[in-house]
Amino acid sequence: MSNHSDLSIIKIGGNIIDDPARLDAFLEKFAALPGKKILVHGGGKIATRLAADLGLEAQVVDGRRITDAEMLKVVTMVYAGLTNKSIVAYLQKYSCDAVGLSGADGNAIKAVKRPVGEIDYGFAGDILADSVNEHAIKRFLESGFTPVFSAITHNGLGQLLNTNADTIASALAVGLASSYNVSLLYCFEKDGVLRDVNDDSSVIEVIRSGEFESLKANQVVHAGMIPKLQNAFDAIAKGVVDVFIGNADNLHHYQQQKFGTRLSA
Repeated sequence: MSNHSDLSIIKIGGNIIDDPARLDAFLEKFAALPGKKILVHGGGKIATRLAADLGLEAQVVDGRRITDAEMLKVVTMVYAGLTNKSIVAYLQKYSCDAVGLSGADGNAIKAVKRPVGEIDYGFAGDILADSVNEHAIKRFLESGFTPVFSAITHNGLGQLLNTNADTIASALAVGLASSYNVSLLYCFEKDGVLRDVNDDSSVIEVIRSGEFESLKANQVVHAGMIPKLQNAFDAIAKGVVDVFIGNADNLHHYQQQKFGTRLSA
């Protein structure tokens, strides 16, 4: 893999998108990162507010949004439209030649509608092993563009789907790992994975896959952090070089490999 060029895939969530000053500061740091990079962004509160203005009630079950046909229109307009193009415009301001994409563009990311079980999640998209069109995304990267992906995919049959942005970032990382040395960065509100959840300075700098089980067993990591870390180590097992989890405000430390918690094999 040593002859591969490096690629950073960075995911930001709604807490950054909902704060214009923080978003602007983050995108300036993102634009300054050297080398090939991809940004993946989640939703934020704008879709929920717009839905309310239109008289639609946001339905959330166990923290997951149910996307009915009307809500799909709203999230597509906001995620793939307003939010995505605003981010692209900010990046152009910082001389980063970004191109805003949904999974449908260039057939980049396909998904399947989540099967109906006890809950019907509506037009929620689940990503399969072969969902990422590596060749299409490589053409953007090799042409000097920085792709910015919204959390909207498609099923190849004309149907758009609302897909979890963390999952999209991980799928992109795994899908491109055969062509690049991929580092995947998840930006959230903490400075990293904390040894003590009440002490923001207790960041664990490195977690290797072998240590993950003991951290779980000793309840150092628990609750919402476990699936995040599980997904990260799954990505590493499938060829991603390393995964970082940290605070978007500290992105400028990433070049020194001092960003949050680094997960590796």
